[in-house]
Amino acid sequence: MKKIIFSLIAAIMLVPTSVKADEGMWFLMFIERLNHRDMQKLGLQLTAEEIYSINNHSLKDAIVQFNGGCTAEIISKDGLVLTNHHCGYDAIAELSSAEKNYLKDGYWAKDRKSEMKPSSLYVRFFVRMDDCTKRILAVVNPSMSEADREKAINQEIAKIEKENNDGGKYTVSVRPFFQGNEYYYFVYQDYKDVRLVGTPPESLGKFGGDTDNWEWPRHTADFSMFRVYANADGSPAEYSENNVPLKPKHYLPVNLSGVKENDFAMILGYPGRTNRWMPAGGIEQNVKFAYPAWVEGAKTGMDGMKKYMNQSDALNLVYASKFASTANYWKNRQGMIDALTKFGTAKSKAAQEAKFNTWANKPANKAKYGNVVSNINKFYALTNEKSRHDNYLQQLFRTTSFGTIGRTLGRQLDMYVKADAAKRTTMAPQIVEMATEMFKELHIPAEKEILAAQLKVYATKSTGYAIAPMVKKIGDENNNDFTKYVNAAFDLSILTSVDRIKAFLDLPSEAMLTNDPLYAISNDMVAHFGAKSDEITKAQNDYASSFRLLVEGLRESKIGAIKYPDANSTLRLTYGKVRSLPADKRNDAAVNNYTTLAGQVKKYKKGDQEFDLPTRIIEMNKNKDFGRYADKDGSLHVNFLTDNDITGGNSGSPVLNGKGELIGLAFDGNIEAMAGDVIFDNKLQRTINVDIRYVLWVIENYSGAKHIVDEMTLVK
Repeated sequence: MKKIIFSLIAAIMLVPTSVKADEGMWFLMFIERLNHRDMQKLGLQLTAEEIYSINNHSLKDAIVQFNGGCTAEIISKDGLVLTNHHCGYDAIAELSSAEKNYLKDGYWAKDRKSEMKPSSLYVRFFVRMDDCTKRILAVVNPSMSEADREKAINQEIAKIEKENNDGGKYTVSVRPFFQGNEYYYFVYQDYKDVRLVGTPPESLGKFGGDTDNWEWPRHTADFSMFRVYANADGSPAEYSENNVPLKPKHYLPVNLSGVKENDFAMILGYPGRTNRWMPAGGIEQNVKFAYPAWVEGAKTGMDGMKKYMNQSDALNLVYASKFASTANYWKNRQGMIDALTKFGTAKSKAAQEAKFNTWANKPANKAKYGNVVSNINKFYALTNEKSRHDNYLQQLFRTTSFGTIGRTLGRQLDMYVKADAAKRTTMAPQIVEMATEMFKELHIPAEKEILAAQLKVYATKSTGYAIAPMVKKIGDENNNDFTKYVNAAFDLSILTSVDRIKAFLDLPSEAMLTNDPLYAISNDMVAHFGAKSDEITKAQNDYASSFRLLVEGLRESKIGAIKYPDANSTLRLTYGKVRSLPADKRNDAAVNNYTTLAGQVKKYKKGDQEFDLPTRIIEMNKNKDFGRYADKDGSLHVNFLTDNDITGGNSGSPVLNGKGELIGLAFDGNIEAMAGDVIFDNKLQRTINVDIRYVLWVIENYSGAKHIVDEMTLVK
C-alpha cells in the first residue's frame, strides 16, 4: 500500500501546482488551507469543518485506529465498527476453536448478548492535534549528540503529554515529521471493550489467499465487524456485562449507489510508514541486502508453519495469524525488490543527492550541509552486510516463539529467581498465566523444525557480518545442521511447557536458568542483534543528524520534489478518484475498475485452500440472487479501484464519496506499484477496495444477518 502527508504553513508556499490530488496523505487540521479547493473541484461537497472540527462532530469522529495497526470506522448510532477481515484476524482466531471455528465458518451475532469479547482489543478515537515544533526544537542545539538530543526531546515530550492528557483521560502522542524538523502532538481516547459482531467465512474473507494478495483483479470479502462498548455515561471502561454500546459523536451513512470511473473518492485512516525521503543508499541497501534476507527468512518460517497447519484445523488455528502476517510482508518485500529495481529508484535518488551535494558545498551552505551526503553514504556502506544479517535474524525472531524467549518468558523467570519470597508469591501466577497464553499459540514439533531451519539459514547466509557467537560455535561443530542441537535443547529446557515452568517456580535455580540451552541461545542472539561497534555507533549518530539536515536542505533548496513528510501512523486524509487500470483479460468487468461475483465464481476451485467457495455463493450467483445490492448493470460488484495514496495501516479505512458517505473499504494495493512506500507512481498506483454493497450482501443475503444491516443508515 502507500502513504504520505504535508507540512504546514511553511510548506504552503512550497507546494507546486503540478502536484496531483491523488498523491499525498494530509493532516486534517490543514485541509481548509491546503486541499479543500482541489477536493471541491474533484467532487467534495463537505466543508472543511465537516471533515475536521474540535468543537463540533465531524468525519474524524467516525474514524478509529483499530488495535494499533489498522483503521476502522463507526457505521451506526450503536457503535458498530467495520474493518478488514485481516485486521480482525487475530481476534477472530483467538475466539475460535476446532469445534467452533469462526475463521473457517464465519460468525454473526444474533443479538448483543452473542457479541464476543477477545482478551485484548481496542479502538482509538482522534480528539485533536496541534503544532509543537517551536517548543520541541527550543530544547536542542546543533552541537548535541543524537543521544543527548533524543533525551532532551523526550523530556519535553513527557511534559507536553502530561499537560494534555486531562489527568489520564486521554492518550497523548508527540510525533516527529520531516525527519525531526517538525513536531506535532495528537490527543486520543481509547476504548478497550470491543466485541466481535461478525465475520464472513475465511473462504470469502481471504478468498485468493497469498496468490491474489497485492494483485488485481481481486475478489475478496475482506471485512469483519465489531462493536465498541462504554459505561453508562459513554466513557471508556474495562469489559463489563453492564457496559452499553457506544453512542458515537458521528457515524458514517452507507451509500448504495455504487461507483463509476472518475467518481470522487476520499479515504481517512492511519497509514503506518512510508520512506519517500529515504536516501539512495537506503534504497540500495534494502533492494540488495535487507529485503532479500527478509524474503528468504520469511519463506523459511512459512514453510515450517504450513507443514503443520495442513495437518489439522486445530494446528491451522494455532499458526493462522502468524502465517498470514508473515506471508503478507513476504510478498510485499519481494514486490518492493522488483518494483524499485524496475524503476531505478536508487539511481534517480542518487542523481537528486548529487545535485543537492553541489548546492550543499557552496560557500554559503558548506558549514551546515557540506558533509551531509558523504555521512549518509558512509553509514550505508558500513551497515549493508549488517542489514542482511539483521533481517535473517529478525525473521527467526518473528516466526518462532523460541528465538526471543530469553527476553520474554526467560526474563520473567530471571526476575523471579532474584526476587524475595513475598515478591515471588505475586509473580508466580502472573508467570504461569503468561506461559499458558504463550503455549496456546505454538506447537512444539513445529517450533523445533522452524528454529532449526532458521538457524541454518541465518548461520549460512549471514556471511558478510559476524553471527551470534553461540550460533557460530554450534554450527561449526555440526556442519550447520542445527536439528540435533535443537531437539536436545527442547528435551532439556525448562521453557518448553507450562508444567516445566511450574516445576521451576517451585524450585527456582539461577544456575539452572542460566545454563538452560534455549535460554542461552536466545539471549546470545538477541544480545548480538542489539550490539553495535563504536564505528557503527558513530556512523549512526552522524547519519541521524545528516538525514535530518538532508530533508531540511532539500526543502530549503527546493531541489526535492516531495513537499510532505512520511506517514507515521497518524490520522491522514487522501483524496482522488475511482480509476481503472488498463484492460485485463482476467477481469470480466466492462471497465477494469471493478470486479464481480461472477468473476469470483470463475476463480472457484473446489477444495482449494485459496479459491474454494461455499456452495451457496455459487448457487446465488447462478440465480443472480443479489437483491437490493445489484449494480444497475445487473451484476454484483465485489471490489473496485481508486487512485488514493495509502499504505499499511490504512487497511480497513473507509472509502467515502463527496458527501462523506461510505462506498467501500480499503484493503490492499497493487503489486505493479509496490515501490509506493518509497516513490509514488501516478500512472500505476491504486488502492483496492471492497464495494460496500458486496459487504452488505454478504451480511444480509448470504449470511441472513439483516438485523445488523438494519441498524445502519442506508442512502441511495
